[in-house]
Amino acid sequence: MNGANIGSVTWTIAGSLTVLPAADHPELLADPVVKALADLDASRIGVAEIDPGLADTAAFCEHYGSSLSASANCVVVLGKRGGEERLAACLVLATTRADVNGVLRKQMDVRKASFAPMDRAVSDSGMAYGGITPIGLPAEWPLYIDAAVAAAPELVIGSGIRGSKLLVPGDLMAALPGATVVEGLAR
Repeated sequence: MNGANIGSVTWTIAGSLTVLPAADHPELLADPVVKALADLDASRIGVAEIDPGLADTAAFCEHYGSSLSASANCVVVLGKRGGEERLAACLVLATTRADVNGVLRKQMDVRKASFAPMDRAVSDSGMAYGGITPIGLPAEWPLYIDAAVAAAPELVIGSGIRGSKLLVPGDLMAALPGATVVEGLAR
């Protein structure tokens, strides 16, 4: 349903997706996402069921007609300093890459940073690989949002599972607990 209306939001990036109010469809969300929605303005968050085999961003955009430039990816990063490990997440547009060893490493105050191993990202987030989203991440994780994401009027992001996607405004992502908007986080 292109141009789907959910609450006060019209989703022009929906492509062929049928967008529903996320708060009304917990079956389409990972448990940590469902819990986090209680503390957010859920009237501004839509959810759309998708084929789990098409959860990867490029395949999703091609199949459903959603713009790659309106998609954002959440990546989990593991940093180390003096034997201490630190996990963080960052949200960048799908047309860019997170500057993990430059900007993000400095933000995390670690000597070394890399993408967290898949099994660690999944177990520690409580979400499915390929569906990890900033909504519902562990409270102790810093969340770094690229400034371009924060400025986006509407985005498609993961839902915590591979069988759906969330549609959200960028300013809502920037206002998530623990979020820091970082200029130049993505290249």
